[in-house]
Amino acid sequence: MYSGAVLAGGASRRFGEDKALFVYRGKPLLLWVLESLRGAEERFIVANRPYVGFGVPVYPDLLPGADSLSGLHSALAHARFPWVAVAATDLPFLTRGFWDFLYEQARASPYPVVAVYSPEGHLEPLMALYHKDCLPQVERQIREGDFRLGRVVEALGATYVAAEEVVARFGERVYLNANRRADLP
Repeated sequence: MYSGAVLAGGASRRFGEDKALFVYRGKPLLLWVLESLRGAEERFIVANRPYVGFGVPVYPDLLPGADSLSGLHSALAHARFPWVAVAATDLPFLTRGFWDFLYEQARASPYPVVAVYSPEGHLEPLMALYHKDCLPQVERQIREGDFRLGRVVEALGATYVAAEEVVARFGERVYLNANRRADLP
């Protein structure tokens, strides 16, 4: 069992409007991501603004000012289950199968993070599973002013899933990050 958290706290500068509420193919981007997490035992949104009408709790950053790391901190602090699926609100092609696959990896992992690489070879920290054991490292980094999500992964270790495996199972589209409206097919 795992918790599912959607981080929706970004400023959406490149998008030009609140991308979480942008309606794509009949529903807000935020709802696409929430629906991908329907296999989680609990789901919630982490944001510093209200998102009503989604049927899940909205929690603000508990330690604001550290960008996505603040969101990860809040997700880990509020989650009721040890493993937390953490997703950015601008990843509309994530699927329940993707999260279930990562959770299978997590259950067998000796590390507190399960992360995927993109086809370009970049770590994707906002489509990953984090164990609540990451909380002290996240808090330490926030205190020290090191807001890099990748640093959490480096410091604690992770089970990494290669992009080739992700693409073979779920297609390359799972990685689509809608930073601008034009990014959406």
